Amino acid sequence: MSSAMQFTLIGFGIDPDYQIDIINELDFANAIYGITQVAGLHNNSKAFLFRDVGRAVHAPAHITEKVVELFRSKSEFTFLASIQQKTSTSGVIFSIHESEHRIYERVIDPPQMDLTLGSGVWLGQHSHKHGLFKGTIQDVKLIFAPNSYITQCPNLNRCPTCSDFLNLVQGIMDLQELLAKMTLKLNYAESRLTQLESCRCERTCSANGVVYRDKELWVEPENCRNCGCMNGVVECRRIFCPPANCSEDSLSVHVEGTCCKKCRPKCTYMAQTLSEGQRLLTKRCTECKNGMMVRVTENCPELNCTLKEQILPDNRCCNICKGYDFCAEGLICGENSECKNRNTRAECECKSGFASIHGDSTYCEDIDECVTQMHYCRANTVCVNLLGSHRCDCLPGFIRVDDYSCTEHDECASGQSSCDDNAICTNTIRGHLCSCKPGYVGNGSICTAFCEEGCRSGGTCVSPNTCVCPSGFTGLHCETDIDECAEVLIQCHIHSRCVNLPGWYHCECRNGFHDNGSYLIDGSSCIDIDECATQTHTCWNDSVCVNLPGSFDCMCTSGPACSGDCLYEEGLKHNGQKWNHSLDHCSLCSCKDGRTFCMRRECHCADPETDLFCCPECDSRKSSQCLHQSGHILYRSRDSWIYSCQQCRCLEGKVDCWPLACPVLACKYSALVEGECCPHCVTDPCLADNIANDIRQTCQDPAGITRLSSATWPMPGSPCTTCKCKVTATTHILPDTDTHTERIHTQEHVKTHKHMYIHTH
Repeated sequence: MSSAMQFTLIGFGIDPDYQIDIINELDFANAIYGITQVAGLHNNSKAFLFRDVGRAVHAPAHITEKVVELFRSKSEFTFLASIQQKTSTSGVIFSIHESEHRIYERVIDPPQMDLTLGSGVWLGQHSHKHGLFKGTIQDVKLIFAPNSYITQCPNLNRCPTCSDFLNLVQGIMDLQELLAKMTLKLNYAESRLTQLESCRCERTCSANGVVYRDKELWVEPENCRNCGCMNGVVECRRIFCPPANCSEDSLSVHVEGTCCKKCRPKCTYMAQTLSEGQRLLTKRCTECKNGMMVRVTENCPELNCTLKEQILPDNRCCNICKGYDFCAEGLICGENSECKNRNTRAECECKSGFASIHGDSTYCEDIDECVTQMHYCRANTVCVNLLGSHRCDCLPGFIRVDDYSCTEHDECASGQSSCDDNAICTNTIRGHLCSCKPGYVGNGSICTAFCEEGCRSGGTCVSPNTCVCPSGFTGLHCETDIDECAEVLIQCHIHSRCVNLPGWYHCECRNGFHDNGSYLIDGSSCIDIDECATQTHTCWNDSVCVNLPGSFDCMCTSGPACSGDCLYEEGLKHNGQKWNHSLDHCSLCSCKDGRTFCMRRECHCADPETDLFCCPECDSRKSSQCLHQSGHILYRSRDSWIYSCQQCRCLEGKVDCWPLACPVLACKYSALVEGECCPHCVTDPCLADNIANDIRQTCQDPAGITRLSSATWPMPGSPCTTCKCKVTATTHILPDTDTHTERIHTQEHVKTHKHMYIHTH
């Protein structure tokens, strides 16, 4: 089953005959009472609200027959639905059964597909009276095809899981942390640069081990450039070389020891043009000398590679192995270029930020990004060219945002940002950006701690993966109820016993005692039941009932008529007689001196005839065990536990749950704390949940407007705050000088609820 939005299946490759749209096929003509069409989780299909009233929502006969037949003929099926269940409720979403039975929950593996032809198909309930679901149901479909759950995600090869989502959240948190670290480093570097720029000393330059004063010029013939010291920065320019203007029988080539190309004779052979010293392999090896190709003899070395792994380099006569390092031969490239190995030769390539001179990459000159508009400087900056790069300086009066932009104010540094204390502030040109720190979620203005597995039982996530639990709960995620009774954290009166409840406890009167009406929390209001006076004893004939604390006794005064027999279910049991309990065959009753005693039979697990129903602790069969709703705890038959404010019990492999019985509260006001199941007594009516508002009374809000009792309104200037008028009538007895009169006074209470909301556009 899936609670995600479903998509249309047409074109996905599933036969429509194997799909059943339960909502469209149900006989809603017979189920008007108890359900209402409402706006669903999306607008693509109908949705219905199932209310907490009696109803009968089931499929017509022909649809039931089709469903049963598909179950019987197919080996796989998928049940899809979009649901939104009412909180603190339980119910059946979909059921197929033959007759009326009490509802149990069990894990069935594999699912039972061989259904009876007389079965019925129900939606939102188990049968006419049981398992009523409370909430909204939409997009209910049965698909009888392998792996048909993938229809939920038609554009993926599988559906995203909770683990995928958590990995995405963790990735975002890691990126936020990395951004925070980079921001700190950039701020530190900027402060260091600011200190250097404020220096007013004469700026010198250092080049090739020589220190030059500001504006001093020099020549570097080995690099073929003229250089100068300009405000502490060495600026060099390539020596200008005029065009060689060579004749038709010569080429311009680099000559060792010179900066500019010189004209040298060229050779033309088989439509190829070669410069002085270049060789060509035809049938024999030839070399260009003084404009003519002459035969030369060259002894080629032996190669440590196969013939297929050999190549012939450009302008050479001997093969080499692939992967040969041509640059290691000493090709001379200028300062702003570097040697690059190609397939059959080495050549010079300009470094980033430099361009070749006259199309020759041996010597390269700086590209002025500022003049050529190849920079990335934005508003409030000026471009400054650097050797092979550039920088963006802030205009006077502006402060830096990043490498390429500046702004007038730093709202982050001045404390004028709207960022949460748990957010990272990043200054921008037109303001600032807020992003939550790792371990927090929100829009940056509001960041709340994120606990991956959440905080249960009303706990609060106060820092990343840290929960603060309410009273009565403990554990990393507040998942464990503190058993105050087992840990002897409280002391109930001797006439009562401690009963553990989720989040707290209750002192319940023992057998033979009842509360006197004051319902004191420690059970001290439990008083003895006089069985003799209330005629609830079992004394018979001439025996006399004698009341005892929590019990009674039958005393024989005299005569043979005082037999010590007992009355039991309008019958007579003789003194000393034993019999099986009429309602519980696991209990054995006996009559002793007019008193009836019933107790559980002793269990002997070694006895193969032991009744496992009466002795579940002897039942080791796996089929009798039950799995907790969380899927992590295994119970034996007859074990009981509390889950979602329900008392649950394992009954021979089946789980039976019913609403948890809460103690009776004698107080006037009570409130239900989040995470707990039963209300507590409170003295403040503003905190109470059970107030009956008197509509004749009014409240006056802070603006002076009169509000009716139970009215709600948003607080002006604070759209996230809702106010409510809660008025109760209380009686005070005020003494007068002459007589005592009762005067009714009205207490006014204005209760304020703070809550967060998410608004989307």
